[in-house]
Amino acid sequence: MVRTVLLLVFMLALAACTGDASQPNDPPVTEALSTTSLSVGAGGLSAERPDGPAIDSRGSELPPAPDHPDGPLDPDAVDNLEQIYETLQTGVDTDAIEALAASDDPRLGWVLADLLRFFPRGQVTDSVVNTFGNLMGTSLTSSPSRVPWTEVSNLMIAWDLPAPPDYTDYKARLFTLVEPGWAPFFEDAGADIDWRWVSWGGVLMDQRVLGDQSPCPRGCIPALDDPSVTDAEGGSWYPDDSIVFAVTVNGESRAYPKNIMEVHEMVNDTLGGRRLGMPYCTLCGSAQAYLTDSVPPGIETPVLRTSGLLSRSNKVMYDLISKSVFDTFLGTAVSGPLREAGVTLEQVSMIATTWGEWKAAHPDTTIVAEDGGIGRSYPADPLRGRDDDGPIFPVGDVDPRLAVQEPVIGVETPDGTAIAFPTGQVREVLGGGGDIRVAGVELEIDGGGVRAYLDDGTELATHQAFWFAWSQFRPDTLLWEA
Repeated sequence: MVRTVLLLVFMLALAACTGDASQPNDPPVTEALSTTSLSVGAGGLSAERPDGPAIDSRGSELPPAPDHPDGPLDPDAVDNLEQIYETLQTGVDTDAIEALAASDDPRLGWVLADLLRFFPRGQVTDSVVNTFGNLMGTSLTSSPSRVPWTEVSNLMIAWDLPAPPDYTDYKARLFTLVEPGWAPFFEDAGADIDWRWVSWGGVLMDQRVLGDQSPCPRGCIPALDDPSVTDAEGGSWYPDDSIVFAVTVNGESRAYPKNIMEVHEMVNDTLGGRRLGMPYCTLCGSAQAYLTDSVPPGIETPVLRTSGLLSRSNKVMYDLISKSVFDTFLGTAVSGPLREAGVTLEQVSMIATTWGEWKAAHPDTTIVAEDGGIGRSYPADPLRGRDDDGPIFPVGDVDPRLAVQEPVIGVETPDGTAIAFPTGQVREVLGGGGDIRVAGVELEIDGGGVRAYLDDGTELATHQAFWFAWSQFRPDTLLWEA
């Protein structure tokens, strides 16, 4: 028995979500491939991930998945789990952890991964790592740069082993000790959440009411609500070559500086007479824009907040009012009252470009004020290169068609076909006077960024993301390459 106080885990967190100092239908592949048209160079669509061994985000080959039983857990394993969870706050029973190995049930690896997230070092960690190796018949990589929790979680995600019976209940008991506010997320028995993939991002929930810009009392990533803005001339404080995420709604345009978005990771705003919620997953390189007033009659406009949880390195956002969880990449409510109401938020394009290019193309644009309207100063580079060496949270195996952090423009056609366009290649072709028309989709440059249109001129919502994020949430994605 080792004495451990779980709530001290915050002091031991290896990484947080922010560097702030404070499934669609199968695409019609044949049709898509046959309608590719390029006017510059040879190019086309690759329709599937190539065969070969699974690799992680660093390019290392992953071992094959172990065999696993089906059905209920061994009674002794259930007893040991109960002993572990009963002692979380008073002292974790490491003998019970190591006794799990006798079950020969690799599904318990998900429980072990959760324990590692909150006990990153010490005797508990040693016991978990030892037990994991015995259960799986494999040893973890021995390297100072490798974190046991990351290694275990990457393997479990890549192997796609089923969760053990009652896994959600065990996870709730652990996670709500850290953040009681997560309890509603676990209470929806019909939730479309794969709890195996959900992990702690190192911060707590943003539960402040709309418009409250005070710091989170216990630490969170604080959303920016209805920021103050200036005209383009008033945005001279922001360098022309720095990145903005820009949105146009009903003819009104606004730019959101990247350094401000890196601090807040969520903005609720009004533009063009519509209410917007804009999550920025720094880990995914993905800023998106949702019309939060696009809900059925009788449902209050959601107020989007950062939960402090991650799903395969993508931020988990939720609605402050209903406590419903959203799939951040898709805008679909996956738990709570909004799931029951079938809510999927309408998405509009979020353009990633430079401030100089955007304001030149949109001279009437506004930009968030230098202090965000809350009297705060923002460093030019809040993350300080945090993600330069690849994903810092588990993502499992990766699609090797592109480098994990290569930026892509993601598009979904009306029939559910997902297509990724490498941003650099797109800009090279379009900037050179070429055309890109793929599967009835045409890309165009707007203010240095990229928009997508159907043949009839209808705009498709686009956003930029790292390849690993787009491909794992759109596993059937087609990939365009010049």
